[in-house]
Amino acid sequence: MREIDTVGGVTESPAPAKARYLVVHDYGMGGLWWWIRASSAQQIVETFAEVEVVADPDAVSRAETWSLDEVDIDAPSLDSALTALRDQRNGYRDQPGYGALAGRDRVYLDMPDEEDKDARYLVEFGPDGRWLRQVALTGDAPGTRTESGDWPINPPLDLYDPKYAAMEIDAAEFEEAWSRAKPDPDDPLC
Repeated sequence: MREIDTVGGVTESPAPAKARYLVVHDYGMGGLWWWIRASSAQQIVETFAEVEVVADPDAVSRAETWSLDEVDIDAPSLDSALTALRDQRNGYRDQPGYGALAGRDRVYLDMPDEEDKDARYLVEFGPDGRWLRQVALTGDAPGTRTESGDWPINPPLDLYDPKYAAMEIDAAEFEEAWSRAKPDPDDPLC
């Protein structure tokens, strides 16, 4: 950033100080972890797709004992996983809907079932992109509802990804489907 000093000259302002953040790419059955030096946690999630900055003090303390790579966000060469996540973020940064769902308290999506063309899920996500509640719909049936609770596999959805903006529904539509749906008999939370 350039600034004009008091005698009319142009000077370079110092770069913002960087801090070290614990970052994870949670892919469901495990995760990739790094220490990343950046100006802010927000800079990290805006630079890399599908990552989460871990703020829980206990998790950060545990990670201090691990042997993790430490990288600078501005380093020209990153490990291959971070490079791929950066390229993924850059690949859809200019697309309509990019970041439209990020930063919200709740997000509701109508998502197709990837394996069954006749099924879909209405899903409520929290601000971290993890699903909280869902209604599984097939045909004309009222649906089956489940809650995430402490599901061990609940990787966060990248709410910056523009493909999800087109799937958004409003809270009222979700709540109506939730109230009509039958509890999943295998879900103790419903």
